[in-house]
Amino acid sequence: MALKIRKNQSPPPPRGCPLSHCMEILKGAWTPNVIWCLAAGSRRFSELRHDIPAVSAKVLTVRLRDLEKKGVVARAVRPTSPPSVEYSLTDLGAELLPAIRAIVEVSHKLKMRNNEACLGRKAAVEAAE
Repeated sequence: MALKIRKNQSPPPPRGCPLSHCMEILKGAWTPNVIWCLAAGSRRFSELRHDIPAVSAKVLTVRLRDLEKKGVVARAVRPTSPPSVEYSLTDLGAELLPAIRAIVEVSHKLKMRNNEACLGRKAAVEAAE
């Protein structure tokens, strides 16, 4: 016998769902990392590459341009010799930080739970031997 489909008790998402829009901003490899690294202040491209060593220059360039276009990151050309470019979070971009920090906290908890489960399985295997 098939299970009866229960009615969803959650309210329907608003038109032009803000959650989907926000997740669209955060999508893409390294995007949350870029936002995280800009949390403490402006960074030059080379500094961001140092902060996130696994990201390629091409991907970092694409992410920064995309975040700038979306109004999350500001790009400022400094009148130095040679000219330098610094990236920083806009006020709107800074508003994403609590959500990213919350995701990091949950990730730590999930990782600890998985590690404990792994240790429990390992202990059970050793006890059975």
